[in-house]
Amino acid sequence: MVGIILGDNEPIDRAIRRFKKKYERSGILKEVKKRSFFTKPSVKKRMKLAKAIRRAQRAAMEEA
Repeated sequence: MVGIILGDNEPIDRAIRRFKKKYERSGILKEVKKRSFFTKPSVKKRMKLAKAIRRAQRAAMEEA
């Protein structure tokens, strides 16, 4: 469960911004989207392989 503690005299805007950052970093929304539909194991494997290829290409680009 994501939550924040409000400081003394802290503006609500700043507290909301902190909450949103914490919420995004926790990956809750990403997890909900991932679980909202069924993905076949073969498709998961393909996606995982594609992600690994992109990661390797990005690392090679940064290295060069």
